[in-house]
Amino acid sequence: MRMPEKYAMAEATPKKTRNENWKVLEKVPEEDSNRQGVNTKHEHLITEIETSDGPLATALRAVYDDDELNKFVELLASRIKFHDSEIERMCNYHYQGFIDSVRELLQVSTDAAHLRGEIDATNTALQVSCEPLLRNGDGLVRYRRVQKNIASAIEQLSLCLPVLEMYSKLQEQMKTKRFYPALKTLEQLEHTYLPRVSSHWFSQTMAEAIPQLRNRIKEASMTDLKDFLENIRKHSAKIGEVAMRHAAEQNNMDPSIARKREKKRKAPAPPNPFTGERDQDSDQEGAAGTEHRFTDEEELSAQDLIDFSPVYRCLHIYTVLSDREQFETYYRKQRRKQARLSLQPPPNMHESIENYKKYFHDIVGFFVVEDHILSTTQGLVNRAYIDELWETSVSKIVSVLRTNSAQCKEGVIMLQIKMLIVLFCHTLKGYGFSVGHLLELLLELRDQYSNTLTRQWVGVFNGIFSEDNYTPIYVEEEPEYISVITQFPFVDEELQQSPFPKRFPFSEFVPNVYNQVKEYINACLKFSADLHLSHTEIDDMIRKSTNLLLTRTLSGCLTSLIKRPNLSLLQLIQISINMNYLEKSCTHLEDYISSITGAEKDSVHAARLHGISMFKDARSEAEDYIYKKLNQKIDEFLDLAIYNWALPEISHRPSGFVMDLIAFLQSIFMSFTNLPAMTTLVPEKVAKTACMSACKHIANSLMSFLLDNNVTLMTTFALQQFNLDVHECEQFAASEPVPSFNDGTLQLAFADLRQLLDLFLHDDWSSYLADFGNPKAKYVRVKPQVAVSLMEKLSNSEKKKTKVFVSLKKNERDKKKLQEVVLKQLKGLVNGQTAPGT
Repeated sequence: MRMPEKYAMAEATPKKTRNENWKVLEKVPEEDSNRQGVNTKHEHLITEIETSDGPLATALRAVYDDDELNKFVELLASRIKFHDSEIERMCNYHYQGFIDSVRELLQVSTDAAHLRGEIDATNTALQVSCEPLLRNGDGLVRYRRVQKNIASAIEQLSLCLPVLEMYSKLQEQMKTKRFYPALKTLEQLEHTYLPRVSSHWFSQTMAEAIPQLRNRIKEASMTDLKDFLENIRKHSAKIGEVAMRHAAEQNNMDPSIARKREKKRKAPAPPNPFTGERDQDSDQEGAAGTEHRFTDEEELSAQDLIDFSPVYRCLHIYTVLSDREQFETYYRKQRRKQARLSLQPPPNMHESIENYKKYFHDIVGFFVVEDHILSTTQGLVNRAYIDELWETSVSKIVSVLRTNSAQCKEGVIMLQIKMLIVLFCHTLKGYGFSVGHLLELLLELRDQYSNTLTRQWVGVFNGIFSEDNYTPIYVEEEPEYISVITQFPFVDEELQQSPFPKRFPFSEFVPNVYNQVKEYINACLKFSADLHLSHTEIDDMIRKSTNLLLTRTLSGCLTSLIKRPNLSLLQLIQISINMNYLEKSCTHLEDYISSITGAEKDSVHAARLHGISMFKDARSEAEDYIYKKLNQKIDEFLDLAIYNWALPEISHRPSGFVMDLIAFLQSIFMSFTNLPAMTTLVPEKVAKTACMSACKHIANSLMSFLLDNNVTLMTTFALQQFNLDVHECEQFAASEPVPSFNDGTLQLAFADLRQLLDLFLHDDWSSYLADFGNPKAKYVRVKPQVAVSLMEKLSNSEKKKTKVFVSLKKNERDKKKLQEVVLKQLKGLVNGQTAPGT
């Protein structure tokens, strides 16, 4: 309500008066300076109390802290009185206006009572008229509430039905084991549909069941993964076989190297656990069905044979459920275990190449699967994990192959192992794996393969030597002649122009040994294929292996052959001849190696074959055994010698064993003379050396008869009889038993015996003692020790004869005396004393 102007004016007036009064208060006369200061201070405090809207604690503290409290109270009382008078004055000034306002208010009260009566009347009439309307309005409100409830129910059902449908769909997917879509449905149900119906009680039940459903999906997917891992382990070999077969085709290798031999089975094959396809093999179709299956597999890659969906599903499920790390750890752990199983070699792996194939198939299948997982998943396995697993596996593979290949006894299996290792390297190299250690292993196996071949060729050479008749090859027709010169590089124009039948100078084992050495070279070359070696490296490897074959294997076999006790002299001679032709064939072997390896024949890196020196040594050994064999035969005749050293009279004919020995030697050296190419090859030298050796051996043996310590006495007749035997041997030596051996060299073999016998039979001791020490002495070959031994035996015989015959003739006494003097002088020579002149 707006205030009348007269009241406003009345209110403004006192204010003006108040200000004036304040001015009046300010004009208080000063009594003195101290009273004026106290009053000013109290005035200030009162003004602060009047104008302050907040607490008055500070102002009151200042009042009570002052000593002029009574003064302040008096001043405050005067101020209160002043304000009371002002209030009274103002009220008097506005009194008439207040009376007028009360009168107007009373008039308004009358009008208000009248208005209230009219309103009550109107309200009563309105209530009466609106009663039917209110009654219909209540029904309308009731119906509107029902309608609202129906709309709300429809709205809630529209929200709940999709949730229930999704839940039903989830249950159906779980029932049919479609866990991957079930997980998507579960995600939609949890994050999209359930929040819409969170106010309903069943949403809470569903929300509580979601973790359990997730665990069921995890467990079910893990079960599928375990089944996958189990099946992949069982069929890893098949995957590896297909991968190696494809690698063989890409590298122009024979795919059958990797193909495992199939066993026939009567029942139909079970379906493939990955593709679900069933092989069409049957007893009726047999090989045709197998070939059809191989054709189908060759069109597929190794990865196409496997259904990796269990891995992908399980990986996605665990990723969505935030357990990817747990899944990766489990997968890698299980695959490591399977890797260890794949790296375990089959029992007795070295006994069959099929075991090697199975071993390689398992390993290749494992790493093919891992490589595919690496390229198709994000982080399930990484390159570092694959490389670490491969490095660990390579060391185990190399150890297994080195151990098992060391037990292989056949070169064919070693060659198949090498081809499998090469194909294994090509296959894994195609998947990005490093195969350097395996290539180094191949170089080790190359030496082992050579050793295996070397051991195998021992039996080959021994078989050749056992089957040979050690007689020159005899051919009657042109095809036979061509067959021999085709097998062995032999050129002889004289033999070629001679009519049939023809006779080669060597026996069958020469071309056979030559061809087997070539076969060995070819076998070594097979191992070098696909190793990506240079021509020079291959040439060096083959030459090294061939040298080992010649210097160890063939040399050892020849030594064993030569030492066979059942070989005759003629057979040993034929072996010596054969060595000469094999020695000449070494240059042809060197040319053959250069031709098949492609290396330059005259390259500075080309090693020479050691066969020439080996065959020379073998020939020398054979010749030594010829001499030894001949001497053994001579010993057999000499063992028949029975000398009566107390012979009372001479028989004037040589001993029987000497006659038989001479006849044997004559027949032997006649056989030497009849050997082919006698004038151009080694047998002439061998015959001369053998003849000289035989004569020396006979002479030494006869000398040992004379000097035998078991013989204590010897008669002159026995010595004369012995002289007849020596003379017979000298006649044989002078008879030129070997052609062109007529220079008197053979007679020198009996020179020691001849001088000794002549000295004792002619009693020419004066010459011996006078010329002793002279290089040109007549009896220079007679040693004093030998003469003393023989003289003692003759003296013992004379002493025994003296005991029998007490009186001797004068000449016998003189002879005995001479023997005693000579014996004394001979002993002086033995002791180093100078012989006195006689």
